[in-house]
Amino acid sequence: MLTTFKKCVLSLGLLSVITVTSCDSMNKTQKGAAIGTGGGAVVGGIIGRATGNTALGAIIGATVGGVAGAVIGKQMDKQAEEIKNEVPGAKVERVEEGIVVEFSSAVLFGFDQSNISAAAQKTLDDLIIILKKYPDTDLEIQGHTDNKGTEKYNQGLSEKRASTVSNYLSAHGIALERLSTIGYGLTKPKYTNDTEAGRAQNRRVEFLITANEKMKADAEKQAKQGQ
Repeated sequence: MLTTFKKCVLSLGLLSVITVTSCDSMNKTQKGAAIGTGGGAVVGGIIGRATGNTALGAIIGATVGGVAGAVIGKQMDKQAEEIKNEVPGAKVERVEEGIVVEFSSAVLFGFDQSNISAAAQKTLDDLIIILKKYPDTDLEIQGHTDNKGTEKYNQGLSEKRASTVSNYLSAHGIALERLSTIGYGLTKPKYTNDTEAGRAQNRRVEFLITANEKMKADAEKQAKQGQ
């Protein structure tokens, strides 16, 4: 019989059946190796579409895998813990070799607005302090809305919010080459849109933090030195 690890390698490699829950018992190094075997970018895209979780798909798409991936994972563990402890209003999730930082739009913006509120500036300033400590990471900033209003309007609002956050970060010392933005509008709900509480959660901005090429290269060197 195939082990859980081998099953995941096979399913990811063939891109036929992707069952994220069947890999829950694997550690980070095993998951990284499986994803590396399957081809991170392709697998990430498929998982993102299958689960509706664009953050999960994008981070898996940037995965290195193997021992180098475990080295990156340890650095991300430290960064995620700092964000969790020092940035109010941040919902922090470690995903494979990356970090997802989620803010409710209400934390950053007024209702139906794309300008950062005065209170939110302090929150982002706290995040920026940590981001500067880890310069070898890239950030994708995603804007999302609920399903109220037209698709066109929500698409525009999500793009404006993602761009506004990116502009604020770049204006406060985060290098432009680290930043990218995308707006998903109402197309990628992470929570239910059937309740007001769920819709409020869908009005969100997510930061996807992944290793840049320098961090990946350094991790590969460190992994080889440990062999």
